[in-house]
Amino acid sequence: MKFEYLEKKEQGKFITRYDLHYRTEDNQEKTYEIISRNPDLKGYEDIHNKKVDAVVLIMHDETGEKILINKEFRMAPGAWVYNFPAGLIDPGEEPKESARRELKEETGLDLIAIDDWIGESYSAVGFSNEKNVCCVGRAGGSFAKSSSTLEEIEPGWYTKEQVRELLKTEPFAARTQAYCYLWSRQ
Repeated sequence: MKFEYLEKKEQGKFITRYDLHYRTEDNQEKTYEIISRNPDLKGYEDIHNKKVDAVVLIMHDETGEKILINKEFRMAPGAWVYNFPAGLIDPGEEPKESARRELKEETGLDLIAIDDWIGESYSAVGFSNEKNVCCVGRAGGSFAKSSSTLEEIEPGWYTKEQVRELLKTEPFAARTQAYCYLWSRQ
């Protein structure tokens, strides 16, 4: 593949759509559509997102016997989807601060401890250069309604058996599905 140029197509409030123009090995002209959190991509080097855009929270209860999963209405599929709490890192925030804030905003829970960080990953590598980092830890407290009127979220603690049943019948975000599948089999 040989990159030729990038073309900005549409600027949204949170994302920008671009066309990446390139040539295949057999010299065919192709266009690849992407979205980015960066509204100012100029060329090939810029599509290599060098910053983390969002944090994902993989939280267990204090006993380690349950995992926190949000059931959230997501507009893109027009459906309720099971997903880990997650959100954008605000300007000037460190991922740890974002983790605490997003957990509180989406679930009402408090971040008790961070046990690990899973390195950078792409949210939707097929069409976006958005990166996130996963915070693995423990949360506690009482559930509260999301502090955002833009989000419909039902947080819950789930046992391994409950997760195995949900995985058979309910739609999940891919990263949540993969982690929950492995965790529920331990």
